[in-house]
Amino acid sequence: MKVLLVEDETLAADNLVKILRKIGGMDILAVLESVYETVEWFATHDQPDLVFMDIHLADGSAFEIFDSVDITCPIVFTTAYDEYALKAFKVNSIDYLLKPVESAAVEAALEKQRRLQPVDGDLTGKLRQLIARFQDEPIYKSSFLVPVKGDKLVPVKTEDILYFHIDHGVVKAVLEDGRQHILDMTLDELSKALDPRMFFRANRQFLLSRQAIRDMDLWFNQRLSVNLTVPAPEKIIISKTRITEFKNWFGS
Repeated sequence: MKVLLVEDETLAADNLVKILRKIGGMDILAVLESVYETVEWFATHDQPDLVFMDIHLADGSAFEIFDSVDITCPIVFTTAYDEYALKAFKVNSIDYLLKPVESAAVEAALEKQRRLQPVDGDLTGKLRQLIARFQDEPIYKSSFLVPVKGDKLVPVKTEDILYFHIDHGVVKAVLEDGRQHILDMTLDELSKALDPRMFFRANRQFLLSRQAIRDMDLWFNQRLSVNLTVPAPEKIIISKTRITEFKNWFGS
């Protein structure tokens, strides 16, 4: 089976490749990371047998791909949508894998693909229905796959992360129990991928969860110093120009 992967998270892509290779019989044609790359790929290649497609990509929503490309092959979306959206995927008869992706879920999706009748216009219509339903919906990450000892990956829920910070050029997620996990995303990417109601970019070094904030102190030059419920490696300062934005966010 010829399979195309569209996934911008390196760990998630590596995990899916590992699962597919373990299952066997898979010819992985390419691993693409963006809307632009995917559109370009389909313009110069034949349709694969199956596409595994993340919804939130580095340069936008995967739904934007369908504005430029007529994809007629079956698609399995990988998503961090909550339950109401997952039900809509089922209604439209388009399979999905909830991140973090597990081997059993991939095998079930492949089995469903094998049972499908030859692709016709009905699949394209259902894809269009799905796009129309969710094109304007914000897509926020609900979990991360993080590396631990050896080659092991473990899921971490976004709601369990108190803050993200840059430590000697490396982005780390800090949990309530003090554990820290290295991520392969920048703070700019995280700011776009996370729910802005729950996370605030305090400065160039810190991205804070609402639940992590204990209180604030007035600081020099009309700035604010944010105190967290857990220790931080350095003082977290909100600049004078962003205090109003921070107060509005925190009070919303």
